[in-house]
Amino acid sequence: MPDTGLWKIAEQDPDRTAVVDPDGAQVDYATLAARADRYGRGLQSAGLRPGDSIVVQLPNGIDLLACYFAAMQTGLYVVTVNWHLVADEIAYIIGDSRAAVFIAHERFADTAQQAAEQAGIAPAARFSVGEVAGFRPLDELGADEPAGRPDVRTTGSPMLYTSGTTGKPKGVRRPLSGGDPDEVPAAARWFFGIFGLEPFDGHVHLCGSPLYHTAVLNFVSHSIQFGHTAVLMDKWEPEEMLRLIEKHRVTHTHMVPTQFRRLLALDEEVRGRYDVSSMRAAIHGAAPCPPEVKRAMLDWWGPVVVEYYAATEGGGTSIGAEEWLRKPGSVGTAWPGATVKVLDDDKNELPAGEIGTVYLRMGGSSFEYHGDERKTSESRAGDLFTIGDVGYLDEDGYLFLRDRKSDMIISGGVNIYPAEVENVLAVHPEVADVAVFGVPHDDWGEQVKAVVQPARPPAGSGLAEDLLEFARERLAKFKVPRSVDFVDELPRDPNGKLYKRRLRDPYWADRSADI
Repeated sequence: MPDTGLWKIAEQDPDRTAVVDPDGAQVDYATLAARADRYGRGLQSAGLRPGDSIVVQLPNGIDLLACYFAAMQTGLYVVTVNWHLVADEIAYIIGDSRAAVFIAHERFADTAQQAAEQAGIAPAARFSVGEVAGFRPLDELGADEPAGRPDVRTTGSPMLYTSGTTGKPKGVRRPLSGGDPDEVPAAARWFFGIFGLEPFDGHVHLCGSPLYHTAVLNFVSHSIQFGHTAVLMDKWEPEEMLRLIEKHRVTHTHMVPTQFRRLLALDEEVRGRYDVSSMRAAIHGAAPCPPEVKRAMLDWWGPVVVEYYAATEGGGTSIGAEEWLRKPGSVGTAWPGATVKVLDDDKNELPAGEIGTVYLRMGGSSFEYHGDERKTSESRAGDLFTIGDVGYLDEDGYLFLRDRKSDMIISGGVNIYPAEVENVLAVHPEVADVAVFGVPHDDWGEQVKAVVQPARPPAGSGLAEDLLEFARERLAKFKVPRSVDFVDELPRDPNGKLYKRRLRDPYWADRSADI
């Protein structure tokens, strides 16, 4: 059995399949490592040095993974940007991350061109998979460099974007470790161990979600580092997932509850057509899972459904199937080496059973919100941090979440930050005040609702459509409200604080037992 790590496996077992592309093409370790080396050499010849950043706007596939591993072996920060974003949003991330290179796919040509221009990325630093006007073919990156490993090799880091205090996303930027990229970090093996996943061991990972998500990228990259073949889907479809599980004898995957719902909605005959007995761990997180949905998946797939609660910033909990049946509704106990505490508003620890703000810590790890010292500071309580979730710990240390973050909407496992949507709608001349929040949706969990105080009441359906069109021109599709309601006045206190719960609660009234 070879050692772990992409480059060691490529040397010792070069023909082992690393990735199955969405088109079915199989890519071995030697090919993936060689491409990552070539791109790494190209980035260094372009002048990038450890601590610099690149932004990647690519769909799931070998090109994205080769760029990722190129950055990870040359000490770069790699931002896998959400390709649903509009040009303004991508340009902001390019600028905020101080990216020196932008790599995009022809599928997103119009958005990529606009974003590159707005961000001021030099033409020589723009690369594309397929044809994008003004971009160089990605195949040219490193093509003229001598074969072999990049000259400077040190471990890089993903830089994922999350919410900021102004409604703009903020990059979670960790200090570079200075480690050897040939060595798989102990934390990666520890993390997979939480879910019973060991190196090699016949494992095959199925990726059905976009690799711009933190957890999705981690699961795929770790799988490759541990000798697990990663099977990639371009677009998730329930029956196609079942077909791939059977064909490739998939052992583990990372999912969100919306996918569970859609699998369960298949006809019994379709579900029974595929053999899913190879599955060892169906790992889910990112959004609350209704108990009845989880029980149905356990009845179908057996005790392989594992839940976790975590943050991009670090730390979390997990709970296995049998544990969950004993503690239904819990998101589990703290990971080994992690700390979970519930604090009151004065940041004092609360006893078991009392509801407060959930704080986390993962060993001695640290992070900052890039360019947002205020958000970094406000999230801290000593060496603990919070993302604003509310819940309680029971007497056995199991965490139960009793409220969502006060503002964030989770729709189909995707985080949507209302402040960003509010900032767009607030500048419309017919809007005096606006609040955006999530309301129940049977399939997606939540959908985006806007409640508007019109500048000149009464407001009608024509204004609602005008506002939605206004938002569509300025926001990614998944952030655009699905509907607009009107009120005479939004509930604010004398200091201007919005009582958003007063607006949101009536929409959730008949779902309260599930929250």
